[in-house]
Parts: sequence; structure tokens; C-alpha cells
Amino acid sequence: MHTPSRPEDLDHPERLWARAAIMAMVDAACSDSTEFALDEDGLWCHSTGAGGWWRLSVFDGGRAVFCGQDPDGSHTHIGGEQIDFLAGGPAWLPWELLRDDADGNLFGFVYWWEDDAWHRIPYPEEVREDGLEGAAPWVASHEEFLGLAASSFDAPYVHERALAEAVDRFAALAREGKADADAVTALLTAPGIEGRSAPRIDVALDIAARAGLLA
Repeated sequence: MHTPSRPEDLDHPERLWARAAIMAMVDAACSDSTEFALDEDGLWCHSTGAGGWWRLSVFDGGRAVFCGQDPDGSHTHIGGEQIDFLAGGPAWLPWELLRDDADGNLFGFVYWWEDDAWHRIPYPEEVREDGLEGAAPWVASHEEFLGLAASSFDAPYVHERALAEAVDRFAALAREGKADADAVTALLTAPGIEGRSAPRIDVALDIAARAGLLA
């Protein structure tokens, strides 16, 4: 990933949506409390572990928005003022939602997908880093996604390689349109986890269905 990040660092929105949904599904099913949410505004992670956040929204017509912030890595103030991440953005952006985010000084990055490519504002030369890599390294790397999803199983003893392989198998099924309830159950009961309580499979199935992962 470039520093600061560039639009070409992000994978296709369909792949990002599947990754985000799988992380949300696993975390909600296996954690005592989840930082993920799926609502009318998109898929959220309300805390990336250091007070950061991200949100992925996908719209009709093949459009999408990915935004968020990493408090330690988003160096996006010039002369004490936050740069305007929405300047020149297309008319279809969810302006009310994004302006609320901007008013709260919540942005470290805003990327939008249209015409088969990601876009963002031209950064001033003073911007050294926008925090995308710190908040969401999985947008550029399938391997990062696998590791983060495996860690969400939230067990005292986790064999991350085995779990990453299980996540990879499920992700492949989702890409092929072959994921179903049995595949969700197989993922959440995969070998490689010790000392944890039973996963909430019904919660995972609800998220998977609402996110469009299931055949």
C-alpha cells in the first residue's frame, strides 16, 4: 500500500464487501461484544482497536464509498484545519451521512467507486498519511483479511493458520455464489479453536443473509 494511500490500493468493492461481511459475521458470532454493524448505511467497524473506524457502503449502479479514520495514522490537518475530503465529490454520494461524519471531524480518508475505479480528492503535498493502512489493511490484501477474520474467533488458543484456511474456503464459496447455512456452520465450527464457547450461528446466518453472502 502506498503512503499516503492511493485509489489503486483498494480492491474491487465486491471483494471488499465480502471480506467485510465475513469479518462481521465471525466477530458477531464469536465475540462477547462486536464492533461490527450492518445497517441501511452499510457495513461498519466502529473500532479498529485504537479508536479508528471504517464504513463500506455499496449502491445500485455499481457505486460504493469507503471511508474512515485511524487516529494514529490519519495526518490530514493542514494549518490546524481538516482537509475537505468531499470537495468535488459526485452528486450520488450519501451527502447527508458524509457531512455528519465531516462535521464530527471523523475522516481520515474517503474513497468512492464509479466508472470501474476508486477515486479520492487530490491530497495536498503536506498530507503524509491518511490512515487507510492502519484502519483497514484488508482493503489491499486478502492475506490481511484472512488474519483479521481468524483473530475474530476470539478464543484463548487459536490456531490462526488453520482458521485462516477455513475463512479462505468460505470466502471462495461466497465468491462462487455457493455459500449456504452449512458452509457458515462449517466455518464457525472449524478445527483450530480451543477453549471457547459455542458460536452464535444464528447471528452469523442473519448477517450473512442480510449481506448477500448466501446462495
